[in-house]
Amino acid sequence: MRRGTVSFTHRLRVRYSECDQQGVVFNGHYLFFYDVAFTELWRERIGPYSEMVERGFDVVVAEARIRFVEGARFDDELDITMEIEHLGTTSLIIRPVFRVGERLVADGEIRHVFVDATTLTKKGMPDDVRAALSG
Repeated sequence: MRRGTVSFTHRLRVRYSECDQQGVVFNGHYLFFYDVAFTELWRERIGPYSEMVERGFDVVVAEARIRFVEGARFDDELDITMEIEHLGTTSLIIRPVFRVGERLVADGEIRHVFVDATTLTKKGMPDDVRAALSG
């Protein structure tokens, strides 16, 4: 699949408790922010995440990389743009970009693997999920 076929942006406001002693968002929170945006992407494109799990599928993070450029601060509106980089047989790669206005805060790459919801063994991506994430 070609990069950038699906792009989705979720906005959230940075809370005071998410900032560290330097007054910027603590680095570990970016993966939490990503997870919130991933859930909203899923809800918009595919439906409630729980419905997929009920069908016997789940998605786990296999690899995560975040590059920090400039920290977001308390009360900033942080936009997380999610671009689908790759749809494989059992995997999905998303490139999140974190911005406050036009200012790049962080970016990265997250690889997910589809698994059986009970055994957590690899399982092929469902066709309807592939179609929803393809465009």
